[in-house]
Amino acid sequence: MKLVKSTPKKTVLALAIAAACTAFPCFADDDEKGFQRIATFPVYLNTDINQETVAEIVAASADGMTLIYTDGKTENLGFVDITDPAKPLPAGVVALGGEPTSVAVKGAYALAAVNTSTSFTEPSGNLQVIDIASGELKATFDLGGQPDSIAVSPDGRYAAIVIENERDEDAGDGAPPQAPAGFFVIVDMLGEPADWTRREVNLTTLDGMHFASDPEPEYVDINSDNIAVVTLQENNHIALIDLVSGDIVNHFSAGTVDLDQVDTEKDGSITLDSELLDIPREPDGVSWISNTQFVTADEGDLDGGSRGFTIFNTDGSVAHAPGNSVEHAIVRHGHFPDKRAGKKGNEPENAEFAQYGDDKLLFVGSERASVVLVYKVKDDGKADKHNARKGSKHKGHELVQLKQVLATATKPEGLLAIPQRNLFVAAGEADDRGDKIRSGLSIYQLSDEANYPTVVSKDRADGTPIPWGALSGLAMDPEEEDTAYTIQDSFYKQSRVLKLDIEETPAKITQEIVLKDANGQLAAIDPSLVNADGTVNLDPEGIATRTDGGFWIASEGKGTIGDTKKPFESLDLLLRVAKHGLIEEVVTLPETVNERQVRFGFEGVVAVDSEYGEQLYVAFQREWAGDADGHVRIGRYNTDSGEWDFYYYPIDAPQSANGGWVGLSDITYLGDDKFAVIERDNQGGPDAAIKRLYTFSIDGLTPTADDGSAPSFPVLSKTLLRDLMGDLAATGGLTLEKVEGLAVTEQGTLLVVNDNDGVDDSNGETQLLRIEGVFK
Repeated sequence: MKLVKSTPKKTVLALAIAAACTAFPCFADDDEKGFQRIATFPVYLNTDINQETVAEIVAASADGMTLIYTDGKTENLGFVDITDPAKPLPAGVVALGGEPTSVAVKGAYALAAVNTSTSFTEPSGNLQVIDIASGELKATFDLGGQPDSIAVSPDGRYAAIVIENERDEDAGDGAPPQAPAGFFVIVDMLGEPADWTRREVNLTTLDGMHFASDPEPEYVDINSDNIAVVTLQENNHIALIDLVSGDIVNHFSAGTVDLDQVDTEKDGSITLDSELLDIPREPDGVSWISNTQFVTADEGDLDGGSRGFTIFNTDGSVAHAPGNSVEHAIVRHGHFPDKRAGKKGNEPENAEFAQYGDDKLLFVGSERASVVLVYKVKDDGKADKHNARKGSKHKGHELVQLKQVLATATKPEGLLAIPQRNLFVAAGEADDRGDKIRSGLSIYQLSDEANYPTVVSKDRADGTPIPWGALSGLAMDPEEEDTAYTIQDSFYKQSRVLKLDIEETPAKITQEIVLKDANGQLAAIDPSLVNADGTVNLDPEGIATRTDGGFWIASEGKGTIGDTKKPFESLDLLLRVAKHGLIEEVVTLPETVNERQVRFGFEGVVAVDSEYGEQLYVAFQREWAGDADGHVRIGRYNTDSGEWDFYYYPIDAPQSANGGWVGLSDITYLGDDKFAVIERDNQGGPDAAIKRLYTFSIDGLTPTADDGSAPSFPVLSKTLLRDLMGDLAATGGLTLEKVEGLAVTEQGTLLVVNDNDGVDDSNGETQLLRIEGVFK
């Protein structure tokens, strides 16, 4: 499914990209530009918040002021007013009477390819020509089969449509060939829409395809010579078609790739030590970058997927194959979907190319990582000398250079460059209100500053990036003012502490400290949490630094006492950990408290040195059994006496239109008996209502123990410190659900980080917010 591109025009803004950038995307110099996300439009705004919607392919009006997207779920073509791109407005929908698979623009008209099939064996579809200004249907053309992608030639003379006639994956083994065969349609657009005519091109005559009788064309794009490039994904094949004559002027296999240092197992750990050999590219999206070169997004389908992209010359030779560098860039940015490691990894879905000022930029969208990688393409267009026809296992940098990684709405499909307005748009198709995911159009603008990423990782000794994701607690180093520490929750096995250098933006993960139970402290309490090699599988949710250089880590228990659906599995724990990761001590709650366990337990911990020794303050997320309604516990543990006692913290009532609950996340100490906590609901996107920082003081209050009777603890009084909804909105994305980590720097800057859920049912975005001026 391919989208139309606005005609490139010169702009007054030119990108000045430093050639020295290698491991990280860089926009460091004052005269450099990066893409800043300025808005995300949830497409339900054109229908109803309870309606499931899908923004799949996106195009723009000729003036770049209106976005037009396909919504296969509602069978509508949607319109968005981006006169002010930072404030997109709903502009209505046009019902199509079938599933739109793609859209392109010809002058004043939107061309929608619509699937009207009633079965796989009797596919049907049409092309609908719609006046963009009025929404009026001007013409309809029977396409003779099920369409997928559509493109319009740069001169507006032709439209090209691939008729996929997709296979039934539930028929037999689901593999091709399956009748009827797909084909290619050319629309001659002379005169008014009613006067247009169509031609067909047979694709079953191509030698060298795996399934000659079942071409399965997928995507199409057209260059200024009116040559269409078509991907035939399941056949791992590419065809070039002259739209003037209708002749196939070249076709060839997309070839295979070898990859090393990639993760190929779904095992709860990002391990970049595997190899993939002779993997078919099986390209999906395609885009011309000149009249002699085009780029494919090598998603894979039956057996393949290069986890990257390929730049081809029109003779079929490879100009550039990035090897493992796409996968590594995604790992470095915390967006790697480990649950897809055993399949096709990040799954590049689409590619787009445009010229902004003097710079030629390539955009590659990753469906499973929910990112768009932005590359600068060299003018010379010379091939990587080390990249052979089948592609290189290694990182190629000669033809393209990674400049930035953009977070998108979940599962980006359509990509659209609007260079005359210095804009770029990505359409995220996933939509599930219950999972806090809304389909949306992410809008980016070329800017003096890029607002993403906020965290990246440096390389390990073997040259692979330190893998990370699902960040939870935050804590500052007591000695180094530009160093913080964070942790990963139970999404990942082999629990680790990550060291953060926060001196610059993005912050950089410079070290990983693997927790180990070499002395058997954890095994004595719960051996099921300890691996054979001594590493541990905890649910770290809070971290505190100690003056000796070590840590206290709060691990949330799993399960609820007496619950048959979410039964008890493990206790909430505090672990004293040496600076190199050795577990030195494990602390449990009193038995009277453990008997009340609810699965929403330890969420944050902070260590405070006092006249009574080192004391730990622990935030519980929600009420436990027997607790007063609307009150969650702040636990205090005296490390000298080993005694626990508790306060009650009054939690806000849910305010979301979607219901849900409110709980605590992290806790940090501000000095003088004063603390700050994160209070949040379990809602995201437009349903999010509570993402707040509160402070409270324990001055004059004495916590009490839990003796097993009805709890009655002193109730803390809280004061609003910061409503984070505005800070999250300023990122230009949909509001993130899990605001999890909190710390305060020596200069008084608030650091707040979210948990990206390991890129599982999430767009994988990590925002490390830096909020200044709160403490004056």
